[in-house]
Amino acid sequence: MSWDFVVPVSLDDLLKSGAINQYVVQDVLSPKQLPSYINSFKAALRSQGPLCILEHFDTVYSVLQHCRTVDVALKEDALEFLIQVVRGMSVSLPSLLLSGTLSAADRKQQLNAVKMSVFLLCKLTENLESDSCREGIITAPSKGRKKEKASGKGLQQWDSERESVLQCLTQLLQLDIRSLWNLSLVEEEFVSCVTCCCYKLLENPTVGHMKNKPTRDAIIHVLGVMVKKYNHMLGACVKVIQLLQHFEQLSSVCAQAVCAWSSEYGVKAIVGEIMREIGQKSSDELAREGSGVKAFSSFLSELSTLIPEAMIPNISVLLTHLEGECALNVIFGNLRSSSMRVAVCEVLGEVLVRVLSGDKLDDSGRADRDRFLDTLQEHIHDSHSHVRARVLQVYSRIVNSKALPLCRYTEVMELAVGRLGDKSVHVCKSAIQLLAAFIAHNPYSCKLSSVDLKTPLEKETAKLKEMRENMSEKAPDSQTLCCIQSAMNFIFVAVISAADLWAAMEPEVLNTVRSHLEPGSDAEREEEEEGEEDEQDRSDRDTAIQIAQYLRHNKYRQAVCLCVRAHSLYPESPFFCALSDINPETLISTLASLFKGPEENQVSEPTVNEQPPTPQKEGEKDGDEEKENELKKQEMLVQYLKDTESFALQVERAIAVINNMLYWKTTTVSVGVFCVYVFKYVLVQEAVQFCVTAREFSVADSISGVRKMLPLVWSTDAAVKDAVIQAYRRLYLNPQGDSTRAKTQTLVDSLSELMVDASLGTIQCLEEIVQEFFSNENALQASVVQALWERFSGKRETSALHRRAAVLLLGMAARLARAEREVVLSNLDTLCSVALGEKVTEDYLLARDTVITITNITDHVRQSKGVPFRLPVDHHLFSCLTQAIADGVVLSDPHWQTFMEQAIRLVYFLAESPDQLSARLLQRSARLLLEQITEGGEPNQSQMSEGSQDSEQQVSCVSLAQLLSLCGAVAFWQVSHLERSVSTELRRRRGEKEEKEEKEKGPVGKNKEANDSCVEEELGLTGASAEDTEAEFIRKICETELLADGNMLSVFLPLLVKVCSSPGRYSHTQLTTAACLALSQYMMISPAVCKDNIRLLFTVLEKSTLPVVRANAIIALGDLTVRFPNILEPWTPNLYARLCDENASVRLTAITVLTQLVLKDVMKVKGQVSEVAVLLLDPEPHIASLALNFFNELSAKDNAIYNLLPDIISRLSDPERGMKEEDFNTIMKQLFSYITKERQTESLVARAQVEEFEKKLTAVHTKGLENVENEEREQQLEEQTHSQNTQTPLPKTARRPTRGRTKSKMDESDLVTPKVSRARPKKVISFSSDEGEDEEDAVMTENETPKVTTPISRTRRTRLRH
Repeated sequence: MSWDFVVPVSLDDLLKSGAINQYVVQDVLSPKQLPSYINSFKAALRSQGPLCILEHFDTVYSVLQHCRTVDVALKEDALEFLIQVVRGMSVSLPSLLLSGTLSAADRKQQLNAVKMSVFLLCKLTENLESDSCREGIITAPSKGRKKEKASGKGLQQWDSERESVLQCLTQLLQLDIRSLWNLSLVEEEFVSCVTCCCYKLLENPTVGHMKNKPTRDAIIHVLGVMVKKYNHMLGACVKVIQLLQHFEQLSSVCAQAVCAWSSEYGVKAIVGEIMREIGQKSSDELAREGSGVKAFSSFLSELSTLIPEAMIPNISVLLTHLEGECALNVIFGNLRSSSMRVAVCEVLGEVLVRVLSGDKLDDSGRADRDRFLDTLQEHIHDSHSHVRARVLQVYSRIVNSKALPLCRYTEVMELAVGRLGDKSVHVCKSAIQLLAAFIAHNPYSCKLSSVDLKTPLEKETAKLKEMRENMSEKAPDSQTLCCIQSAMNFIFVAVISAADLWAAMEPEVLNTVRSHLEPGSDAEREEEEEGEEDEQDRSDRDTAIQIAQYLRHNKYRQAVCLCVRAHSLYPESPFFCALSDINPETLISTLASLFKGPEENQVSEPTVNEQPPTPQKEGEKDGDEEKENELKKQEMLVQYLKDTESFALQVERAIAVINNMLYWKTTTVSVGVFCVYVFKYVLVQEAVQFCVTAREFSVADSISGVRKMLPLVWSTDAAVKDAVIQAYRRLYLNPQGDSTRAKTQTLVDSLSELMVDASLGTIQCLEEIVQEFFSNENALQASVVQALWERFSGKRETSALHRRAAVLLLGMAARLARAEREVVLSNLDTLCSVALGEKVTEDYLLARDTVITITNITDHVRQSKGVPFRLPVDHHLFSCLTQAIADGVVLSDPHWQTFMEQAIRLVYFLAESPDQLSARLLQRSARLLLEQITEGGEPNQSQMSEGSQDSEQQVSCVSLAQLLSLCGAVAFWQVSHLERSVSTELRRRRGEKEEKEEKEKGPVGKNKEANDSCVEEELGLTGASAEDTEAEFIRKICETELLADGNMLSVFLPLLVKVCSSPGRYSHTQLTTAACLALSQYMMISPAVCKDNIRLLFTVLEKSTLPVVRANAIIALGDLTVRFPNILEPWTPNLYARLCDENASVRLTAITVLTQLVLKDVMKVKGQVSEVAVLLLDPEPHIASLALNFFNELSAKDNAIYNLLPDIISRLSDPERGMKEEDFNTIMKQLFSYITKERQTESLVARAQVEEFEKKLTAVHTKGLENVENEEREQQLEEQTHSQNTQTPLPKTARRPTRGRTKSKMDESDLVTPKVSRARPKKVISFSSDEGEDEEDAVMTENETPKVTTPISRTRRTRLRH
């Protein structure tokens, strides 16, 4: 064979005549000729074998030339024949290559065949791959399965053939075919032909899919062979970089390929080359890369998870990306640079977790670990939030893998706590996860409480101090060898051990010893001279120390000479007695023992240790060593306790911050110049999980977070609600134990812990949690209920708190499970006897919780249709209740009040005639109080004051206060009973009567009634008469019968008015509070009572010195505003005035009540809302947040704030108010933020300018410019005079005192009930049943009339509504 085949760069190069003896295609066949020639190629393959490619190369080359026009089947046939050729060569070449008998002509023939077949196979593969991708793009938008199947048929066949091509290439290339080339140098064109084909296959978008894993692995193996055997490493590095720049989806594939080339094929240098290429890219280049930066980041992160150990030697080249940010583009450049920083940090994390962890690291490994950890620590404060979040996540993985050194726990923990205040939600979330990982994997203790750790730390610290003092008092004994070692350590700071030093210097010392022992040496003369000079007395101990110092200073000759001379001076010394026979071995042994000390030479040199010390020294030596060991142990213990306390303090600090995150809703996340509002539901979930983890490790104050997240069970977000439920289930409803009894006990203890000291709102939230246990069928339900009954009844010894928790849990179980409800109802007598029996006065809290349980159980029965469930008045339950209430009136139990309120509520819910029962109860309580007064003596005026009465009279005041509270509760629930229960029963009876009448009427009557109803519908009279009649009936009872002379309630009304109007005589705090509350409850009965006492109640509101009385009065007036809006409307400014009260609790109550009244449309919003605006600057954060919430909710109403702004600005800018300009600007900035429409903003500015201009202009035209101010002042004086002369009994319109101003003295005449004014009263709005057609409303218009006319209970949420 006279020609050589040269692999061309392009197909057309084979058509040109090149160098001498270079193969050139002679004839390119036409598409019509190709089928017959392909058949000839097939026949030749069968007869001649793979070498037939030498003759039929032009045939397959023609297929490549006409690849776009020939049929797919023809190309597939050509591909199949080429695969057979390559496989045939893979089979025939091994024997020829091993034989070594190939001639030059045969070698050239085989080489040409290999190059031709591989070239044709790779080019045809590339063409088919291009056609496959093109076909996939064209058919992608098509719809219909039939079209997809028809168009994708060729694609599916090519997918199956692609793997066969790669396998046959791998088989051929794995052979040692390099020997076919001269000097085994394979030309670059052949390597590029194979690798370009592989890279072309990698560019397929689907190559990363799981179904293409065999093809992907085959490509990686072909390239691995080329990298290892054909010097393709540098080309592979460049190509990987290019693929990452243009194909982002190949990041994972490239990482897998590099991992395989490094581990399976042993080409580890390729990892460093690729990392160096990425590391050398500047920030500006990365900014221009676009998607390449993301691909680089993903590639590095993926590679670090596969081969982290191979990245350590070259990781320094990546650290340059952590130093700066992109300067080309402020926003997007920063984002791309942050992606690289994230990738580098993830690489560091993987290396720390999988390589640089554990206690077996050498010095270099520890240095790298510390350096990487320092780098990560720096980027916890990175400028980009994404980097900060990912670094915290990397630390979480490090902590979870237990790869963080103990010495860094406190430092990293402090940084994580600091990130809880980050402006980014994702950073806060990652910080919470890291803190939870710290707690879950902490190496200190299973219980983290700084309070519990404080005592043992103080104890152990004192013990350590005492041990150190004892050690310092007792000087160290004169142990010679120990003194030698101490001297050596004092003079020289040893970096390595003495044994290592001796091993290093021993050869030189041995040469010195041998030269010294040679006869006639200069050393002997020097020894004699030194002996002459050293005539002073020296002990053997000092001599041994001197020898050790000579050795330390590398003065080996002086040390040897002195050691030989010391033997002659101290032959009996245990240090030199081994030199009785001086030779190199004994001399070296003696020098080693003196240099290393006794501990290092204990085993290797028994000669020194065999010298027996005295028994006294031996005991002292053992005692000192034991004390030193104890001291070291104590120091380690103290340090451990200090680290544990520091860790616990950091956790407690984190809990305080995370607990506040439970109710965060939104936050502002800054990205460049953009602001995005992000809901924090995910952050709330992380906070919930952290609270659970902290609680499981008994962290101090962790229970506060668990309780604080409880109201989130009512969250509108299902994920948050489910997270809270799962958290409580994990903490309390997942009992552990070997037996059913043990699990039951654990579960009951957990549930009781939740109920202990829980408020009413907390109990309502817990019902939602407990429902998860009792609503589902559980094997422990029966045993749990049985255990609760045992605790409540006292059969099992337990505390009072757990007995109360047990009865509340029984009530929850009864409400949620019908079977348990029947059990509790059947045991009603047991409840009464245990909690409401003779010992009820000993524990009113247990009695209160029992009453709540009975109320909750019977609530389901009472709300059922049909005849209401009521118990007779003489039932044992009511006997116990009345007895307990009456007996408690004359006692001073602080918990009687709450029990009484719940008991009266239960009486009106269950008793058949609650009014009669209440009347008897009031009569009995009053009689007991009178008996008490008679026995103790009636207190006079001076004794009624709080500071001048003895204990017996104090009891009288408390008893009177409790009696008045009872009167108020009876009055309130009597009204509620009439308007709810009686009204409902009237409607039920009316409905039954109508149904009965309909049944009695025949078809004719029904038709006639239908005609009448049609007429009534046209006139608008249907459904109104009956309901109005019932409402009129209830109203008449309230106005005429409840406070009639024969009613028990009327007896106490004068007493209430007297106590409230005489604060000088009745100054007792509890008495005044109870009287004011009871009076407000009496005023709920009828408009007449409200009118008669409204002025007194407002007088108490303004002039009472007790903040609790003023706060209660605000709440009561809020209820009265809902019930009688016309009566309270003129007094609105007095309610707003309490927003400036000097007491923070009063202001808090006022803003809460007014917010409810305004937002529920009960009270009309007026200019006084400016007082709410002032609270935006209140020093109390809670009050300021409520004021902000008020305006946030008010802004949801159409143009509400826009309409109020002029009045607010006018009032706040009044010079007499004296508001600072800075405060005014702050308030206006907040209010103007609600004006989002540009048109409204312009209108406000224009309105302000026009009004001011018109006012000035009018004044100038009338009286002149100089008289404008005088005119305004006269107008204000006239308005004040006119308001003072009005006859309406309204509050004074003079400017109210500001907060902190001294109150005026109260006089008895100021607090008396005002007389009815003789002036003609204004017409007011009455009930709908009282309104006439010609009546005119002089106070409020129709659209301002509140729709609710029922009382509001301060303990129920459904009262205040519209």
